[in-house]
Amino acid sequence: MVDYASSRSIPAERHSFDVLSFVRRLDLLLLGAVVAIVAYGLWGVAGITRYDAEGGEGYFVTRQLIAVGLGFTGLLLALAIDPGRLRRAQHAIYGTTILLMLLVFPLAQETRGAKRWIDLGPFQFQPSEFGKLLFVLALGGFLADRVRRLHEPRILLQAIAMGVLPIALVFKQPDLGTALVYGAALLACLFVAGVRWPHFLSLLVTGVLVVVSVLVLLPRLGVELLEPYQKERLTGFTNPDLDPSGTTYNVNQSMTAIGSGGLDGRGVDGATQTRFGFTPEAETDFVFASFAEQRGFVGAALLLGLYLLIVWRALRVITVARDAFGAIVAGGIVVAFLFQVFVNVGMTMGIAPVTGIPLPFVTVGGSSMVVNLLAIGVLLSIHARGTGRQRWPA
Repeated sequence: MVDYASSRSIPAERHSFDVLSFVRRLDLLLLGAVVAIVAYGLWGVAGITRYDAEGGEGYFVTRQLIAVGLGFTGLLLALAIDPGRLRRAQHAIYGTTILLMLLVFPLAQETRGAKRWIDLGPFQFQPSEFGKLLFVLALGGFLADRVRRLHEPRILLQAIAMGVLPIALVFKQPDLGTALVYGAALLACLFVAGVRWPHFLSLLVTGVLVVVSVLVLLPRLGVELLEPYQKERLTGFTNPDLDPSGTTYNVNQSMTAIGSGGLDGRGVDGATQTRFGFTPEAETDFVFASFAEQRGFVGAALLLGLYLLIVWRALRVITVARDAFGAIVAGGIVVAFLFQVFVNVGMTMGIAPVTGIPLPFVTVGGSSMVVNLLAIGVLLSIHARGTGRQRWPA
């Protein structure tokens, strides 16, 4: 469906280049946008958490800075790795993905009814966040090796089965939001790989039927797959006036915070919704609401503009990728990224259900920050090794 430079990987020895030539082929606009949004997010978090941290007003910013440092280190490492090597390591990457998902169940401490984080001393590690990137890399390698055979039902079913396993493990944690991100990435990878329209539309219809079954049909038969709090969130989304002081309290307070920000914001001291704790999870799930209250429409629009710039440049990577693997991986990364931004911002305004999906580069969380910067490194690597290369026959 998408025309990319080639459907075959090129041996690593054929694209040796000097450092200066490599830097010239980097998408500096994409890199600059990421640096800008990370800095902007740190500035926003500093204001949002000024009165929250027991260890001092710089507690959350310091932790976020550590994650940024680790993330940019990972970005540089991703730049140094030829995507062809990642393609050849697809089996190891997929095995690592499944192992990480399984380790959560025996090792993670249950928090708010979910097992998602593994404690590593002073930090928490969230395997499902790293799985977002690993999942796309493994699936991209599988599809790229079989790009000419995707019309075969057997190959398509194998790809779907490969995607469904980690999605099911994440859903079981339970983490509905992240499972949806995986699902969006799966569809994006299949689309870019060139799955035929009838097959792709069939997948979409099947996905809708699965969602309807989980939400409506199975509960009527006495089979509950969602946790009580997940059902309450979905019920609150469809009926926002159901329980203003309970189920929909968080969303109502979030929308109040966004609306009270006005054009230029109320500032850190004047943002009473955030300062006095009325906005829930101000530095994580509802960070956009707190940001909009403090910085107003102008500040929020600038943040969304930076996201739009990143998405535009990331989509361009698909068109310059030297082979199918690069194009498929870029497509999976950018759609997963866009999906997270849309759902997180949407849930703070009541136009999407609350799912706990983080806002990339802004939500306080080390795993999310590191993984998103790693993903940008992969995109930059694909771009640098694809720009200016000859088009190889499909």
